[in-house]
Amino acid sequence: MTITSSTNSQTAGSGTSTGSSNSLSSFLSTLVPVAAQAIAFTAVFFLIRSKFKRVYRPRTYLDTLYDGEKSHPLPDKKFGWLSTFKSIPDEHVLNHQSLDGYLYLRFLKILAVICFAGSCLTFPVLFPVNATGGGGQTQLDLLSFSNINDQQKNRYYAHVFCGWIFFAFVMWIVTRETIYFINLRHAYLLAPFNASRISSRTVLFTDVPAEFLNVNKLQEVFAGGVQRAWLATDCGDLEDLVEERDEHAFKLEAAEIKICQVANKRRLKWTKKNDKRLNATASNEERAMPGSQFQKDKDRPTQRLGKIPCIGHKVDTIEYTRSELKRLNPEIERQQYAHQHFDAKILPSVFVEFTSQHTAWTAYRRMTPKKNPKMYPRAVSMTPSDVIWQNLRITKKERIPRKIATNTFLTLMIIFWSIPVAVVGAISNINYLTDKVPFLSFINSIPEVILGVVTGLLPSILLSILMALVPIVCRFMMKQSGEVTHPAVELKTQNWYMAFQVIQVFLITTFSSGAASVVTQIINEPGSATTLLAENLPKASNFYISYIIVQCLGLAAGQLLSIGPLVMITVVGKFLDKSPRKMYNRYINLAGLQWGSLYPRFGNLGIIAITYSIIAPLVMGFAAVGFALVYFAVRYNSMFVVNNNIDTKGLAYAKALQQLMVGIYLSEICLIGLFAINTAPGPIVLMAVFLVGTIIYHIMLRSALGPLTTYLPESMDGKAQADLLHIRHANFDATHSNTPPSEVSQTPLAPTKKSSFLAKLFNPAKFASHAKVQALVPNWEPPHYAHEDADMAYYNPCIARPPPTLWIVQDEMGISAREVRESREVIGISDEFARFEGEKGKVVWDSPEEGGRLTDMPIYEKRVDY
Repeated sequence: MTITSSTNSQTAGSGTSTGSSNSLSSFLSTLVPVAAQAIAFTAVFFLIRSKFKRVYRPRTYLDTLYDGEKSHPLPDKKFGWLSTFKSIPDEHVLNHQSLDGYLYLRFLKILAVICFAGSCLTFPVLFPVNATGGGGQTQLDLLSFSNINDQQKNRYYAHVFCGWIFFAFVMWIVTRETIYFINLRHAYLLAPFNASRISSRTVLFTDVPAEFLNVNKLQEVFAGGVQRAWLATDCGDLEDLVEERDEHAFKLEAAEIKICQVANKRRLKWTKKNDKRLNATASNEERAMPGSQFQKDKDRPTQRLGKIPCIGHKVDTIEYTRSELKRLNPEIERQQYAHQHFDAKILPSVFVEFTSQHTAWTAYRRMTPKKNPKMYPRAVSMTPSDVIWQNLRITKKERIPRKIATNTFLTLMIIFWSIPVAVVGAISNINYLTDKVPFLSFINSIPEVILGVVTGLLPSILLSILMALVPIVCRFMMKQSGEVTHPAVELKTQNWYMAFQVIQVFLITTFSSGAASVVTQIINEPGSATTLLAENLPKASNFYISYIIVQCLGLAAGQLLSIGPLVMITVVGKFLDKSPRKMYNRYINLAGLQWGSLYPRFGNLGIIAITYSIIAPLVMGFAAVGFALVYFAVRYNSMFVVNNNIDTKGLAYAKALQQLMVGIYLSEICLIGLFAINTAPGPIVLMAVFLVGTIIYHIMLRSALGPLTTYLPESMDGKAQADLLHIRHANFDATHSNTPPSEVSQTPLAPTKKSSFLAKLFNPAKFASHAKVQALVPNWEPPHYAHEDADMAYYNPCIARPPPTLWIVQDEMGISAREVRESREVIGISDEFARFEGEKGKVVWDSPEEGGRLTDMPIYEKRVDY
C-alpha cells in the first residue's frame, strides 16, 4: 500500500504529541546554551588574553620557534592586536608556520564559501517552493523537500536545476582548488630554501634485497647520484640501553634537586626562627652557614633495586645512578660507534640522499618493488622526526598480515560502532517512539523546552563524544599496520576517519533518526517502510542543524579560550612541574595539529551540508555561519598559538578536497531515490544524467591531476608540470631498472591521446594561480649544515643521542655547586638559571617573563632544519 507524502505528513504530525514536529524546539534548545557558552568563552578570552601570554600568544616571542628569516613573528601589542590580526593575510601562516597550516585554514574558508554560495542560490528558490508545497509539515520541516505533496511534482524540477548549478559550482571549486594546491605545493617545495634541505634530497627505500644493502652497491645502482646513504640497523638493544641511561640520569637530577630543596626548606625555617637574632648580633660567618648544617643523612633519596615495589636491596639513589651511568656510558658509546659503521644487524631499509632534489624525486617515481632491484620507494622528503623507526624492523612478510588485520579490525569497528550511533540518532526523534515503547511514555508529559534539549543538544553531545574516540584508534592501528612515517599514518587515518564519519555520523544517524520518526507507521504497515523512510529522510536534517551548532559554534569558542592549555599551564603545571626541566619543556612545547582527525571532522560537516543542500537547504545556512566562525578561531590560533608537528606537504588538503565529492554523490543519489519514490520520471532522468556526468568528470579529474598531486616536477615551468600528466600513461618497461636516475629522467614519455587531452584540459600553467603562487612562497636563505649534523641525519636517534644534560636548582648553601662538581665526572650538569625563591622555597627558572633567554638554558637544543 502506497502512502502519499500528504497522508504521511498528516499522520505523522497530527493527533497526539508523539507525531508533532519538535524541530524548532530542538533547534532553540541547542542554540541557546551553546551560544551562551560561546559568548561567555569569547568574553573571557578577550579579558584574559593579555594576562596569559604563554597561552594565547606564544608565537609572538618564543625564539625557539624561529631561525634565520623566520625570526619575524607577528607583532603583538596589549592594545591594537585585533587590528593587527585583521590586517595580516592568511599567507602569514604559510611563511611562519607551514604549508599544511595555511591549506587547512584555506579549507575552512572554502567550506564557508561553498555553503554561503549554496545558501544564496537555494534559499530564494527552494524555500518558497518547499514552504508552499502543501505537505502539511510544520516548523523547520516546512522548508524541506518533505513538504511537497504528490499534486506538486512539477516543483521537483526546481530541485533538479538548483542541484545542477550548485553541484557544478562545487566541482568547479574542487578543480580550481586542486590546481591551486598543485601550483602552490610545487612552488613551495621547489623553492631554493626547501630544495636544498637534506630531507628534500632523501628517499626512504624499504624491502631492499640483501645484496643492495651496501653503500657501494647503491652508488652503482644510481650511477653516482648518491651523496650519502644510511643503512637502517636493528637498534633494539641500543634503544633499551639509551632508555635505561636516560632513566638513571633523570633520577639523578630529581634526587639532587630534592636534597637541595629539603635543605633549603630547613634553612628557611631556621632563618625565620632566628631572624631577629641574626639581624642584631650574628657574625658574618654565622649568617653564611654552610649547607652541611642544614642536611641530614635521612634527606638523601633512596630506592630499592628490583621490579617489585618495597622489595629488594635499598641503595642511595645518587650514588647508585652515578655508578650506573659510569657503567652504561662506555657501552652505549661502543654500540653507537658500531651502528654508525653498520657493524650491526642490517634491516631491509635504507635512506638515500641524492645529489639534487630532482634526482631524488626521479628515483622515487621510477623505482618500483615489481622490478629489479625491487626496492620500495616508501617516502620522499621526510625529515628524521617523521620516521617511525621501530616500524623499519617490519619485514614485507609481516607487513601484509598486519595490514589485513588492521583493515579488518577497522572495518568491523565501523560496522559495530553503528549500534551506539543508531541509538544516538534514535534519541533525536525519541518523541515518535512513545506509543510503541511504553516505558518512554513519560516523554509525552515533559516540558517542550526539556524535550528540545533531549532531542537536540543531548544526541549532538553524545555523538561528538563517540566520534572523539575514533581517530585515536585509527591512528594507533595505522602505526601497527607498518606505516613507516608519521605523515603516512595521518593520511591513512584521514581516510579511515572520513569513512567512519560519513557512514556513522551521516548515513547511520540519518536513517536511524528517520526510522525513529515513522517507527509506528512502519510497524502498522511494514510494506510502506521504504516509502516512509525516504519521505522522512529530510526530517533528519534537523539533527544536523543541532550537530553543526555544537561542532562549529561550540568548538570555535573553545579553541579561542583554549581551556586545556590554560588549565595545564596555569594550574596543573604548578602542581606537576617541580623541576626546571619540566617547566622549560612545558613552556617551549606548543600544541600541534593532527590532520588525520581535523580534516574529516569538518570535511564531513561539509559533506552533510552538500548532501542536504537541495533536500533541506537550511542546513547550509547554519553550516556557512559555523565554518566562518571556526575559520576565524583557527586563524587566530594558527597565527598566535599552535605549531605544526606533522608535515604532509599539503597532501591532507588535496585528499580532503576529493572527499568533498562524496557529498555531491550522496546528494544526487538521495534526490534520485526521492524522485523515484514520488514517481517523478522527468526529474529522475535529469538527475541520473547529471550523476553519470559527475562520475565521468571526476574520473578525468583524478586521472589528470593525480600525478601532479603526488609527484614533483623538475621546475615550475609549464612544460615540466605538463610532463607529469603523462606519467600514468607512459611506457616505462623499456627502461632497465638499474638505469641511473639521471638517464631515466631523460627517457621519452610517449604520451597517449588520452593523456595529451587531459594535459591540455588541466594543465596548471594555464591558470592565473600558476604565476601568483610563486609570489606567496618565502624567499628564505637555504639552510647550512654542520658536517656532523649532515652525516648523522638519518641514523636512528638512539645512535646519535648523547647523554642528557642535567639541570638542577642553585641554592645559597653551595649544595648544588657540590653536586655539580661530583656529578660532572659522569654526565653534563648545570645549576645555572634556576633557583629557590620566596619564603616557601619555590623553584623558579629564568623564563622570558623573568628576563631570560630560552637559548641560554642548559638543556636548550638547537634545531637542525633537515
